[in-house]
Amino acid sequence: MSAAGSVDRLSVHSPDRLARKYAYQVLLVDECRRAGVEVIFVNRALGQSPEDDLLLQVQGMIAEYERAKIIARHRRGKRHAAHVGAVHVLSGAPYGYRSVPKDEGGGQARSELIPDEARVVRQVFTWVGGDRLTSGEVCRRLTQAGERTRTGKPVWDRRVVWGILKHPAYQGAAAFGKTRLEPLRPRLRAQRPRPVPPRRAVSVRDVPPEDWITIPVPALVEPEVFAAVQEQLQENKRHARQSRRGALSLLQGLLQCQHCGYAFYGKRLSPSARKGKPRTYAYYRCLGTAAYRFGGERLCHNTQVRTDLLALAVWQEVCTLLTHPERLAEEYRRRLLPETRAKRTPLATIEDQISKGRQGVARLIDSYAESLIDKSEFEPRITRLRQRLARLEEQRQALAEEAALHGELQLIIGRLEDFAAKLHDGLETADWASQRDLIRALVKRVEVAPNEVNIVFRIDPYPSDNDPEKKSLQLCRGSNDPSLWCSSHRVT
Repeated sequence: MSAAGSVDRLSVHSPDRLARKYAYQVLLVDECRRAGVEVIFVNRALGQSPEDDLLLQVQGMIAEYERAKIIARHRRGKRHAAHVGAVHVLSGAPYGYRSVPKDEGGGQARSELIPDEARVVRQVFTWVGGDRLTSGEVCRRLTQAGERTRTGKPVWDRRVVWGILKHPAYQGAAAFGKTRLEPLRPRLRAQRPRPVPPRRAVSVRDVPPEDWITIPVPALVEPEVFAAVQEQLQENKRHARQSRRGALSLLQGLLQCQHCGYAFYGKRLSPSARKGKPRTYAYYRCLGTAAYRFGGERLCHNTQVRTDLLALAVWQEVCTLLTHPERLAEEYRRRLLPETRAKRTPLATIEDQISKGRQGVARLIDSYAESLIDKSEFEPRITRLRQRLARLEEQRQALAEEAALHGELQLIIGRLEDFAAKLHDGLETADWASQRDLIRALVKRVEVAPNEVNIVFRIDPYPSDNDPEKKSLQLCRGSNDPSLWCSSHRVT
C-alpha cells in the first residue's frame, strides 16, 4: 500500500510494535520514507536527524532482546509449572474433559470429566481394544449412533478418533512437551499458494514419551486397556500398509500440475464410476480442479491420469536411467569438471612462472634497497609483479582443485557403476516399497500436462542441454497410451 501511494501517514504506538525483529523494523522504516510515507510513533516523536535514527535503532534492538527474554522466561515458567503438576499449562482439555480455571476452582486449576463425552471415550476404547475394530469402523458406528463431536458435528472423522486413542490423558497422565520445534526439514515440493520460504522456517518434531512431563488428571480407562489399544493401532497400521490401497500412492508427493503448479492427489473410483466392476487402479487429480476449495470456481482444467499407467511410465524411465550408468557419469563430469574451450596451462608451467615471479620481486626489492632505482619507478613495477603473482596463485589453486575433483569423480563413477550393476538384476522383481524408494531417490518431480508427462530427474541425463531452466529434465512426451493423457476420450 505504501509503494502504491495510498498511504500518507503511518501511526505506530512504539518501535517494537512496528516489527518483531530489529532488521525488519529498519527495512520497513526505510521503505516507508522512500515511498513518501510519514512514520509517527505515538509514545515519542522522532525527528529526521542521525541522532534520532540511532535512537530508533537502539530501541528496536532492545525491544527484540526483551521479547526473546520474555519468551524464554515464559517457557521456563511453564516447564516449572508442569513439573509441579499444574494443569493450566496444557493447551486445552481433550474430548471428555473440561478445564476449570483458578477463579472457578477456588484458586487451583483442575480438569473435570464431562459424563456424556466420557461415556463415548470409554466406548471407543472398548471397540478398539476389545473388539479390534479400525478407526474407520469406529467413525461409522459413532455416526450411526448419533453421537456429536466436541464442535457439535454429527459426522466423525478418523483424525478425531485417532487423536482420542493416542492421547495419554485418558489413562490418568496428561503430557506436557510432546512436540519440539527444529529447523525446517526439506520438502518434496513447494506448497501452493504458500510462499516457498515459509514465514516460520521450523518443523514440528515429536518428542519421545520418556522425555514428556506428566501431569495427573482423572483417568477414563485403565492403563492395560490403553496399552492394548496402542498395540491394536500398530497392527491396524501394518494391515493398512499391506493392503492394495497403499500401492495407489506410489508417486505421492512427486506429482505437480504443469498448468497451475498445484499438486496431484490420488482419488479412488466410486461404486458408480466402477459400474459394479472391480478396478485395481485409481486416478491422480489436480488440486486446482476441485472447485469447492476455491469458492466454487476451479482454477485448473487439467485432466486426470490413471495411477497404474503413470507409475509404470515413471518406473520404466527410472529403470532406463539405472541400466545406463554412463549417463550419470557424464552428468557428474559436466557438473564437477565443466568443459572450457580455452587451453589450460599445465600445473608445472604455472609453478615455474610463480618461482620466477618471486625471484623477480626479490631482485626488484634488492635494487631499490641499493638505490639502483628510485621510488617512482619501484612502486608500479612491484605492484604489477604482485598482481601477476596473485593471478598465478589463483590458477594454481584452480588446477589443484580440479585435480582433486577428478580423483573424486573417478571414485564416484566407479561406485555408480557398481550400484547400477547390483540393481540390474533386481529391477524387474522389485517390490512396491523398493520402487518407491528408488523413484524418490532419483526423481525430483513429475510434471503432468494435458497431453504429456515430464519426468524431472535429480541428475541430468542430457548434459548437452544448455538451457539453465531445463536442468535435470528427462522428457516422457507423446505416450502412445491415451490413458496417460485423459480419461474422458480414447484415440483409435
